[in-house]
Amino acid sequence: QMDLPGGIDVDFGGQIEDQQEAFADLLLLMVLSIFLVYVVMAAQFESFRMPAIIMLAVPFAFSGVMIALFITGTELSVISMIGGIILIGIVVKNSIVLIDFTNLMYARGLNIVQAVVTAGKSRLRPVLMTALTTMLAMMPMVLARGEGAEIWAPMAIAVIGGLFFSTLITLVFVPVAYTMFGAAKLKRKRQEQQQEASLRE
Repeated sequence: QMDLPGGIDVDFGGQIEDQQEAFADLLLLMVLSIFLVYVVMAAQFESFRMPAIIMLAVPFAFSGVMIALFITGTELSVISMIGGIILIGIVVKNSIVLIDFTNLMYARGLNIVQAVVTAGKSRLRPVLMTALTTMLAMMPMVLARGEGAEIWAPMAIAVIGGLFFSTLITLVFVPVAYTMFGAAKLKRKRQEQQQEASLRE
């Protein structure tokens, strides 16, 4: 907001410069983490679309982080971003638990909707237990008032907020996306079968 005369520029240094460099490094680390997780899941599922469905909850986890930081009046810092990186593995694991069981039910002969419903009922407790135990384990860091406690509190707030929001998405949005993907896949198979039948005729 200052009226600077010509030939004079403003640059940040000291702690602000160090913080900007740390943010850039953490963003790169976050992108690499997401890429590596995607590659591993693509190799395990032998599919490129299935890992994409599983990782749909990751962006919503970051939304939960921002909402939690805003509600608690906590600023975005390097520590809170570390909490966001931790979230990637936890959120993906919950989605894998749900989708893997859904694939198992579908392979046993259930249709897509039945497989999704059965997996949702069966895997609801493990997903909720994982999320709740992680959030409860982070609560002492949020509530601590000792010396230095304010340093690690943003990480715990980020993990709790992101995990709470992403768990809801995992239980609702991920199964819906799986159903839509499965329906589109079945539609393509039917069209291919109809084309083959018409060619035979």
